[in-house]
Amino acid sequence: MYTPSFNKPRVYSVSQVNYYIKSLLDNDPHLSTIFMTGEISNLKDHYSSGHIYLSLKDGRSVINAVMFAGNARGLRFRPTNGMKVICRGHVGVYEPSGQYQLYIEAMQPDGVGELAIAFEQLKNALAAKGLFEQSHKKPLPKFPKTVGVITSPTGAAVQDIRNILFRRFPGVNILMCPVLVQGDGAPAQLVRAVKRLGAYRLCDVIIIGRGGGSAEDLWAFNSEELAYAIYECPIPVISAVGHETDFTICDFVADLRAPTPSAAAELAVPDKAKLRAYYESQLRYVRYAMDSRLRRAANLDLNLRRRLHAASPQARIARYTDRYATCTAVMDKLLSQNVSSKEGALKAMAAKLDGLSPFAVLSRGYSIAEKDGEIISSKTQLKPGDDFTLRLSDGTVKATAAGE
Repeated sequence: MYTPSFNKPRVYSVSQVNYYIKSLLDNDPHLSTIFMTGEISNLKDHYSSGHIYLSLKDGRSVINAVMFAGNARGLRFRPTNGMKVICRGHVGVYEPSGQYQLYIEAMQPDGVGELAIAFEQLKNALAAKGLFEQSHKKPLPKFPKTVGVITSPTGAAVQDIRNILFRRFPGVNILMCPVLVQGDGAPAQLVRAVKRLGAYRLCDVIIIGRGGGSAEDLWAFNSEELAYAIYECPIPVISAVGHETDFTICDFVADLRAPTPSAAAELAVPDKAKLRAYYESQLRYVRYAMDSRLRRAANLDLNLRRRLHAASPQARIARYTDRYATCTAVMDKLLSQNVSSKEGALKAMAAKLDGLSPFAVLSRGYSIAEKDGEIISSKTQLKPGDDFTLRLSDGTVKATAAGE
């Protein structure tokens, strides 16, 4: 290390001074590894290089800082202006400008967990892009033939899902996609499984999830790539990550969130017992409705037949025939009664006339004298020798008038 001497007059270059100061700071054990807290300001995130430039400040001072891309890639959250953080690094001098600054190797939010900050940031960003909108949610099929299950093949969750699916809906097919559910390789496997099932339409509904765990254990389900894979998947996705109180990005973007893997299995398929009870009730209802409809149709048919019969020409003719027969019978009866009455009167009159009839007198021994068709009632009507006729009860005789 070069150490300039100030015991004798000498002129030093700027580079020499900056180098000297840098050497002092680099070799100071108090500054080689230091933890510093402050509020972020003047943040510049160079996305092309990956370096992050910022300032840390408190109520009295400011220090410039830089976090190079190799360290920045390890951040699980995105630093923002105004965020209070704790940084680990070392203090050094940037020789070209002679400025000392903090070289940050690690950073975490101060007071709030790093994972919590990262979760809220990603959640807000995806919500702003519309990935959680209800209008994008796909309905679950009522009777799925195949259920895709993306989870660990060795965990308790897969056994719970399998048992519940077969118990509720024995005819369903289960397509297992064994994946890691925690660790560095888990997000990529989860994304690949969702994309493969969606691309080849291998199932009717997807269950993705795992059992409970810490925030670190569940972090694979907070992947931004997984969120987009679920959002773009043409098959409905049920998220079942952790317990009821656990929430991940996967829960928000999925078409349906289940509180547990067991609950996801219950949501994915119908219950055969409930289906049987439902369809039996529907059958009873249909039978009752059909019986009621048939009875109404039969009554309507009977009424129509009656109305048609009443309005038909044959019915009218029959009614008129009945009325004619009734009238004829009444007329015959009245005529018969009238004839009988007249006949009785006629007989009585005939009896009276018979009593007054000259023929009745003739039957008692009397005779009627007629001449030239006229009845002779006086002897003056005859002259001696005139011929006349005597009408008796049983015939006529010729007679001649004698003189006195």
